[in-house]
Amino acid sequence: MLYYLFDYLHKHYHLPGAGVFQFISFRAAMAVITSLIIAQLFGGRLIRVLQRKQVGESVRDLGLQGQLEKKGTPTMGGLIILMAILVPVLLFAKLDNTYIVLMLLSTVWLGLIGFLDDYIKVFQKNKEGLSGRFKVLGQVGLGITVGWVLFISNDVTVRQYLLPDGSYSAVDASTIYQDVKLMITTVPFMKNNEINYGDLFDMAGSVFNEYYAFFYIPIVIVIITAVSNGANLTDGLDGLAAGTSAIIGVTLAILAFVSGNALLADYLDIMFIPNSGELVIFCTAFVGACIGFLWYNSYPAQVFMGDTGSLALGGIIAVLALIIRKELLIPVLCGVFLIENLSVMVQVSYFKYTKRKYGEGRRLLRMSPLHHHYQKLGYHESKIVSRFWIVGIMLAIFTLVTLKLR
Repeated sequence: MLYYLFDYLHKHYHLPGAGVFQFISFRAAMAVITSLIIAQLFGGRLIRVLQRKQVGESVRDLGLQGQLEKKGTPTMGGLIILMAILVPVLLFAKLDNTYIVLMLLSTVWLGLIGFLDDYIKVFQKNKEGLSGRFKVLGQVGLGITVGWVLFISNDVTVRQYLLPDGSYSAVDASTIYQDVKLMITTVPFMKNNEINYGDLFDMAGSVFNEYYAFFYIPIVIVIITAVSNGANLTDGLDGLAAGTSAIIGVTLAILAFVSGNALLADYLDIMFIPNSGELVIFCTAFVGACIGFLWYNSYPAQVFMGDTGSLALGGIIAVLALIIRKELLIPVLCGVFLIENLSVMVQVSYFKYTKRKYGEGRRLLRMSPLHHHYQKLGYHESKIVSRFWIVGIMLAIFTLVTLKLR
């Protein structure tokens, strides 16, 4: 909103300083500052309200160190994260940008699903919360919406540059370019690090090529569901999900910035995505919200984010990666989420297998998800969180290195 106000003042009244709102870097900086302020101002008040209403976490005794001490800690703190993301984006981003609209929709959509789950657990005293199938249905609905918009919207394009000699450059004065509608994505570790989904389905046959939207959308659904559930599983120790998400958010902000800048995209030899630079503002608000929430969620936590926050964080990360065509980097960038997901899947599968074969279920890990396994081994949760963050930082650096590692 402020972008449009200051743009109007700059163009019609030549207000000194108003033109600074044209710069993404300035608005991104303002977004992260505003996000941190909102988290601080709104967070403390919300925690006091939750305490008065006795919106506390119910904890089962699983034999984990310090677990019972968490009983009664306010939950639904994800509302802090949602507020700290939405307000700065509404203030500083271009709201007619298709990518920004998609991100706002994804944040609210999954935030509402998580809120409903937390509400049922807390106020209706139902420990199961929202039925799993309804959660998945909501994630699938978002996946269909995001996939369809990315597939059909004329605003979702990539820019192709062509010089007379057949080479490509974003900086040559004689460059001819066109913004084309291509369902293309980045493939790490390959010399020509781009692949068109349409070409893949073309190899499978003409029917696949003609209707490949119906095959692309399921890919989007799987990515959104997997990452949002991965973030949800990771939210089991104080500060783990928020800190890991902040690290991923910084990486996505860098990737969005270089993908939305013609000169940097040309230098790094990556695809230039027109108008995607605006996502930097969303990313910085996202990072500010996660860090601001850590003020209250670091050990010992004063508030838990609940599904209100964790489902939204994972969904935001997935949709951001899809928009900037970096979804195939998710297994690396979101490696912490991935290993948490896999630890649960392997534990459950192995237990069922051994129960069928030997008559009693056996476990590979002391407990799943993985962070609880280390708790069972006697590690303090702050040490586990710190080490998971370090792993997250290493994976983030490796993700950025893939821009030139081919």
